[in-house]
Amino acid sequence: MPRFTFAQVKEETYKAKDAWWTVFLVDPLAGRLVVWTANRTGVTPNQLTLGAGILGLFSALCFVAPALVAGGGWPWLLLGALLFHLSFVLDCMDGKIARLKGTGSVFGTWVDFVFDRIRFFGCVMALLIGQWAVTGNAAYLVVAPVVVFFDLLRYLNGSQVAKTRRGMQQTLAELAGDTDRLAGMGDADPEDDEMGEAPDRPDAPAPTGFYPRVRDMLLRHRVRPHLFSGIEFEMFLCVVAPVTVLVAFVTPLNSLIIPVAVFSVLALAFFECVLVLRLWKETRRFEKRRRELLASGAVPGAAPGADASGGS
Repeated sequence: MPRFTFAQVKEETYKAKDAWWTVFLVDPLAGRLVVWTANRTGVTPNQLTLGAGILGLFSALCFVAPALVAGGGWPWLLLGALLFHLSFVLDCMDGKIARLKGTGSVFGTWVDFVFDRIRFFGCVMALLIGQWAVTGNAAYLVVAPVVVFFDLLRYLNGSQVAKTRRGMQQTLAELAGDTDRLAGMGDADPEDDEMGEAPDRPDAPAPTGFYPRVRDMLLRHRVRPHLFSGIEFEMFLCVVAPVTVLVAFVTPLNSLIIPVAVFSVLALAFFECVLVLRLWKETRRFEKRRRELLASGAVPGAAPGADASGGS
């Protein structure tokens, strides 16, 4: 009798909220593959990470093949897009296997992160430089560093937003003497920090308006409101963009790779700006709440106006 079931995989390994690309285009396949892999093989999370890296390497080779292989063209780009998507499926599987079997490790998390960055960088550079070599269009060389810059920016910004939010939450919990909340705090995945929303407070009124309704609708389907995160950024550049070579069959254009890259950069920049804006609003609420707690004498020995922000 199988040890693990699909229902168990969904219950124990699916995130409460995730990128829409993962929810709709990855998890349905990855979850079922996890059931088969966990029940019939002894494959480890690190081996899956390595497999994702190998598929990513083949994807990069496919992206650059049109510049190296005589007569190579759109079939290579389509194959590269497929391999990149499958590499991401494997990349999602490693975390699910680790959570399901309890075999995750700190080093494994580091390996997964580093391999992700190398895979994306190698593939997007192979795609853009390869297309420059084929077409001679210098716009590909201009887009390449811009894409890399925004990829690095969103990781730096995401981690700093997460760190700042956790610091504020910890400070307020310490000032309020909320030991239960302090005990439940841990390092969060920057991708899970949605759009910098403040945690719900029991005394806060229920949110109203268009955004809360849309957010609640998305969350019912496990989709986080941060609709263009790093995952969508990678998938649009390394899956959607190369697939646009198919427009050559219906339009005079060779592809829409550059327009898709520009759209991806603008969409990511927009949501990063929203992330920063919401963080700014949260810091204002934090400062007000911190002053209230200090003024109320909630902290033994703390004088009103004392700095408890824990700034570095």
